[in-house]
Amino acid sequence: MSRIGRAPITVPAGVEVTVDGNAVTVKGPKGTLTKEFKPSMTIKVEGGVVTVSRPDDENMSRALHGLTRTLIANMIEGVTNGYQKVLEINGVGYRCQKQGKELNLTLGFSHPVVLKDTEDITMEAPQPNQIIIKGIDKQKVGQFAAEVRSIRPPEPYKGKGIKYADEVIRRKEGKAAKGKK
Repeated sequence: MSRIGRAPITVPAGVEVTVDGNAVTVKGPKGTLTKEFKPSMTIKVEGGVVTVSRPDDENMSRALHGLTRTLIANMIEGVTNGYQKVLEINGVGYRCQKQGKELNLTLGFSHPVVLKDTEDITMEAPQPNQIIIKGIDKQKVGQFAAEVRSIRPPEPYKGKGIKYADEVIRRKEGKAAKGKK
């Protein structure tokens, strides 16, 4: 058995998990998430505990077992606490500013880049060089953060650009000056 897949998921107070066929709906204080899973996985909710079981020991079933359990645990975590990604902006003149539901980015282009909040993702700019992306769906938060980072990824010589707060940029050495003879 999968070590991750067989671990039960405890449902915290204030969260409601319902299983309808192969669709799982999780309602919590921050919102509602629904996801469909492969029909071969058996998902049961009994007494505040969610368990996932697989039909056989084939490779595909074994792989889906742990994945299904982790996705359901992420849904429960998302509706209780939510997820967030912190991005940092490095570079002279690079900054961000939140105006209503829009985030204006000045990143050295000839025009400002404007990003808008969606219904499930919100952005904050507590400092001119920091962006916080929040939401209840882990996959959507990560994808949106990757798209924001791709606007101006960090370059290896000076480190200018948008990077994750916990990301380490490997620096390269610039051109070496010609030696005197």
